[in-house]
Amino acid sequence: MSKHVAVIYGGWSAERPVSLSSGTECIKALREKGYRVTEIDAGRDLAAQLAAIDPKPDVVFNALHGRWGEDGCVQGLLEIMGIPYTHSGVRASSIAMDKMSAKAMFMEYDIPCARHVWVSRDEIASGNALPPPYVLKPNNEGSSVGVEIILTPEEEQNMLAREWKHGDGVMQEEFIPGREMTVAVKDGKAMEIIEILTGNHAFYDFESKYVAGGSEHIIPADIPGDLRAKIQDCAEKAYRALGCRGIARADFRYDPTEDRVAILEINTQPGMTPTSLVPDAARHDGLSFADIVAWMVEDASCER
Repeated sequence: MSKHVAVIYGGWSAERPVSLSSGTECIKALREKGYRVTEIDAGRDLAAQLAAIDPKPDVVFNALHGRWGEDGCVQGLLEIMGIPYTHSGVRASSIAMDKMSAKAMFMEYDIPCARHVWVSRDEIASGNALPPPYVLKPNNEGSSVGVEIILTPEEEQNMLAREWKHGDGVMQEEFIPGREMTVAVKDGKAMEIIEILTGNHAFYDFESKYVAGGSEHIIPADIPGDLRAKIQDCAEKAYRALGCRGIARADFRYDPTEDRVAILEINTQPGMTPTSLVPDAARHDGLSFADIVAWMVEDASCER
């Protein structure tokens, strides 16, 4: 008898549209593989939604993105309910979603990072922060939601003149010019490196991630073998440092003029949309989209 999988997706975070896309693709793939699938557009009554399913699902496929869905909250709920689930557990999910905490873990494990600080609007305005060029990032959003690149003092002034949308503070990170690289890590082992070309976009923003044709994925990345090994090693270290499980994806910048690699973040629930990166890495390894989704289901567990 095939496993009964409840796919939770949608939700109420800023990344709801991305989650709906990921969930829809995964539902189709799981049914293609013969699983019994129950779809749940997650609400704040998610515990009741899950409890109402009869029979109880064998596994929850967590296709949520953003706060509540991938920051340890839903993972904790599923632990309490005793339902095995995909991707990382409470600890790894919560740390990865908190960018400043994740950076602290990376530095503890000697994984190279860009210089970064936690700042308020007043600190930027008074000059008590990093000078341009830098990147502003909300501490606990994904999919490049709220990210801005500030290259000049004029851009900084324009940014300060606009409405501040980041709460009491924001992570300010040194801007590293060069190339965008990403590495999926499956069960602790780095997959092939993908280089992301964003064309007219200044960086790998929301549109270049999720609009067809918004970016080009080069796999394998055209880089020397020693650089490939270094980036893959850093990705595996980041995965271990946070205690990730299942599939995760580590993002990097590489500055060829200084031969410098820096990790940006690790995503414990990477997108599974038609334009996402993990499916590309899986295809390179000979796995179809349905294959990699089924692997995630079979890898699911509690007490992660």
